[in-house]
Amino acid sequence: MELGGQGFGAMRLRERDDDPDPDRDPVAVIHAALDAGISLVDTADAYRNEELVGRAVRSRRDELVLASKFGLVWHGDVAGDFDVRADPAYVREAAEASLRRLGVDVIDLYYLHHRSETTPIEDTVAAMAELVDRGVVRALGLSNVTAEDLRRAHAVHPITALQERWSLLERDIERELVPAAADLGVTIVAHSPTDHGLLHRNPDSGAVVDIARAHDVTPGQVALAWVHHRNRAHDVEVVPLPGTTSVHHLHANVATQDLELTDEELRALNTLGG
Repeated sequence: MELGGQGFGAMRLRERDDDPDPDRDPVAVIHAALDAGISLVDTADAYRNEELVGRAVRSRRDELVLASKFGLVWHGDVAGDFDVRADPAYVREAAEASLRRLGVDVIDLYYLHHRSETTPIEDTVAAMAELVDRGVVRALGLSNVTAEDLRRAHAVHPITALQERWSLLERDIERELVPAAADLGVTIVAHSPTDHGLLHRNPDSGAVVDIARAHDVTPGQVALAWVHHRNRAHDVEVVPLPGTTSVHHLHANVATQDLELTDEELRALNTLGG
């Protein structure tokens, strides 16, 4: 499954009936991504916007890889307060619910959103594989797992994508998960590549600012371009997944695919994350 050079993370998209600004129309943002050649549109049941995303892509369904996730069960609206369910019965229940909300017959890429401490990952992936056999899911992904989880899961059914946080400021993935993904041929979808927007504001580091000035771009664009270059450093397919609620910002993110950083610039940036 081809995921493209850069994806679009829809986590923050919400209905904006009270905001007439066309730059922040969520449907316009998704369409702008598709117009720019982005094919991967990523959401999750936990984002509570599958209906919105499904409506936005309905007229252009054949232009994209539609990804969603399951497994997080929220307690009200308290941020970070959730349980993980990954038992086979819930896999089937969650998939059917997402298909209804998205208004589609098939989800192209379906992720387990978070590892479970109680359900063996083999059981979860076996149930996800049944969805592939039924034709309601095309490919499987994992998120928030360990390298051991990935290897055990891949032994049950091929894992197409591993979605994990990866940025200049967050590089824990490089220790064990990246080598495991490279070994198994799993594409890494790098969410939060600008560290939840922190790197879009002028960071304290002189290297990011200096490189941004040299290329006449923003520090956030430099940070995103750095993630694009990680495939060369680790010999693994990397698809950055920035998210935005603005058409203007989306175009800035897409432009980073053409931002070439020199070896010297990459060395300077690599020192920031230790």
